[in-house]
Amino acid sequence: MNKPGLLIFSILLFFTANLLFSQEVQQQEKKDSKSFSFSANRTEAVLAKGKEHTVLEGNAVIITDNREIRADRIDIYGKDFDIAVCSGNITVIDSENDTTLTCENLRYNRVTEVIIVEGYSELEDRKNELIAKSGFIEEKSDDQYTVLQIGVRILKVSDEEIMSCRSEYAGYDRKNNTLELTGLPRVYWKGDNYEASRIIINLDTDEIKLEGNVSGSITSEKE
Repeated sequence: MNKPGLLIFSILLFFTANLLFSQEVQQQEKKDSKSFSFSANRTEAVLAKGKEHTVLEGNAVIITDNREIRADRIDIYGKDFDIAVCSGNITVIDSENDTTLTCENLRYNRVTEVIIVEGYSELEDRKNELIAKSGFIEEKSDDQYTVLQIGVRILKVSDEEIMSCRSEYAGYDRKNNTLELTGLPRVYWKGDNYEASRIIINLDTDEIKLEGNVSGSITSEKE
């Protein structure tokens, strides 16, 4: 390679390295900027490297930028307090989405913003006037997507009437404000009954879309 070419290559390499370094710093600053605090009646901490573990018992609370989690006990793992395992009388208040989640067992990853609940839970979404109950929840905040499984029951208030949904699986897409039901899904709405292999509900318009093996019953106004 001649000298001018080598010089241009060196300049490009320099700027590329600086760009990658700048992106890495920005990502780290973004992570570091996330606020995190905790409190409890009793706290016990192990700070040994690689074994970081903090136990909060009695009115245990952790607070992040947009979440407040309360439980009887919270175990926090990692040097940066990345993982929280909660148990007993859990309440999660999400101020950004205006939701409240109640359950008995919960795992929260502060880095990926993922919540996993195994066991009975109730999710109240005040924005969409919706209450969801299920035996399993996985909530992905970055994707604004919530998965509900096992005995899913959803009640939604619209036009002063209750839309009742049942299924074994539900995907709640907050970006598009839609609800997708599969696994023997059934919807009761204004006296009508809808069944299909897959049901998609637009929560803004109450439009119900049925796909595969569709059946239902309609109640006329005269009846």
